[in-house]
Amino acid sequence: MIKTSYCSSMFHPLKRVIVKHPEDAFISQKHLSESWQEYHYLEEPNYEKALAEYEEFLAILKKHVPHIEYLPASGEVGLDSIYAHDPIKFTREGAIILKSGKQLRQPEAMVYKEFLQERGIPVIGELTGEAVSDGGDLVWLDDSTLAVGLGYRTNSEAIKQLKEITAPFVDDFIVVQLPHDHGENECLHLMSFISMVDRDLALVHSRLMPVFFRQLLIKKGIQLIEVPDDEYFTLGCNVLALAPRVCVMVSGNEVTKQKLMDAGAIVYEYAGNEISFKGTGGPTCLTSPVVRSKE
Repeated sequence: MIKTSYCSSMFHPLKRVIVKHPEDAFISQKHLSESWQEYHYLEEPNYEKALAEYEEFLAILKKHVPHIEYLPASGEVGLDSIYAHDPIKFTREGAIILKSGKQLRQPEAMVYKEFLQERGIPVIGELTGEAVSDGGDLVWLDDSTLAVGLGYRTNSEAIKQLKEITAPFVDDFIVVQLPHDHGENECLHLMSFISMVDRDLALVHSRLMPVFFRQLLIKKGIQLIEVPDDEYFTLGCNVLALAPRVCVMVSGNEVTKQKLMDAGAIVYEYAGNEISFKGTGGPTCLTSPVVRSKE
């Protein structure tokens, strides 16, 4: 029996992914109207437009990803469950069940755990006690290098537990202090200001980066593409790599798009005003990569 190698990369060809359709996360316009402020969305999303945007996003995924799995609707979770990346993080050995630093999102972890168990996907660890962490704070720089953001969504106890869980296969565990920026209610993750596009190419917003981390990336030979301030706020720094230098981003970030193309990247776009901008979750947030091929 051939052992499945799960995902410990942000840029290798994406072969299997888990997503949550807005039909199952947003459910209806009435549900959105009652919940969007509670979840700190910037504005109330339009349900019908959200469905159309998501179909556009899915159409891009379907061209590149052979296996797409859909999390079912659940009365235990809310609007943010559309951002499938955060409740778990995959490693080469299987999944780690997290517990969000946003209390409203914490029930998502158990829903995800049941989903994985039903599909026979191994769970190699689970955060316990006071530990809280979002998947958006965990970035694979390469197969054995894991960067973890320490901030409002991921605390020191989570970092301690994550380091223990990943010790057998992570040679370099990097803790990156995150800034206060716009405050505790803002969704600032490590992935807010870095997206790996290839082993030697990353999209960054350096203004939010600790100096040591920026210098470490350069020392590793990673070319940094700078996202301008205005496009950072429209999620220009949140790019999902479908394969090395093949990526998808929210439309409208023209400067960033051109910089990526100048670096040899193929760029796909989707309109993301309802499903991404209003909830501050880009294409990476909308997906939980399960398997990326190293071939």
